[in-house]
Amino acid sequence: MIALPSDRSLVLASGSPRRRELLRSVGLTFAVRAANIDETPVPGESPTNYVRRLSIEKAAASMESLLAGRGDVVIAADTTVEVDGRILEKPVDDDDARRMLRSLSGRSHRVHTGVTVSIADHGARRSTTIVVSTDVVFATLTDQMIDWYVATGEASDKAGAYGIQGAAAAFVERVDGSVTNVIGLPLAETLEILRNVLG
Repeated sequence: MIALPSDRSLVLASGSPRRRELLRSVGLTFAVRAANIDETPVPGESPTNYVRRLSIEKAAASMESLLAGRGDVVIAADTTVEVDGRILEKPVDDDDARRMLRSLSGRSHRVHTGVTVSIADHGARRSTTIVVSTDVVFATLTDQMIDWYVATGEASDKAGAYGIQGAAAAFVERVDGSVTNVIGLPLAETLEILRNVLG
């Protein structure tokens, strides 16, 4: 689908297994170089500005790594869930996950992913950043349903305490927008940026 020039290497600046699976699903070969940055929201920061900033910072950290090469093309992303204007990060424990899932029950919420693609170009760096948003509607969840899902262990490492690609698919009544965005990487939009960057 996308062929990188022989002097270019694709790098994913994320340790997310979901993002790895999505990129592999379209035949891309890449190295993983997860960026370790502070993901604390800035006071008053909107959810969309939050994911945009983190994707930019992750891309920069990966490009500045000692392991970086001159031909690197870096994909960095960050995903969050927004409800009532609040950012739902990864839950700190099971009780936090239950609280998040209750806040999503029986209503719509938005999932935002910031994606930055950076490329080293003759000693300089070119970057493109987008934010993709998807509306998700949850069914009404009982405490029993929430306890069942938390017990699966899926909630612990996911923004908003759920993964649409797993057991939480049973909670989703409707998705308006990119499903892969909810998983963690809006695939069509990311591939379009890659094509444009590679020119």
